[in-house]
Amino acid sequence: MREQILRPSVRRPNENIRDYEYLVVSVNPGDSLSEARRIITEHAEYGKWELQRSCIYRGGARRFWLRRRIMRVRRTA
Repeated sequence: MREQILRPSVRRPNENIRDYEYLVVSVNPGDSLSEARRIITEHAEYGKWELQRSCIYRGGARRFWLRRRIMRVRRTA
């Protein structure tokens, strides 16, 4: 099982557009699906990630894309 975080590389000039960071979880065919489900559930509960997409490839490999909104904080002073 492999996890990789993808962050947007270019900041958009319009700040009203929601920007997301992505977490890609890749599961090999020999890995336990229940273990992958547990990891994704923990990310969703404690890291505020949401499942955006899942894909099953030939041979049994699976990949899950989770995303969460990037909070941009402006200075108030």
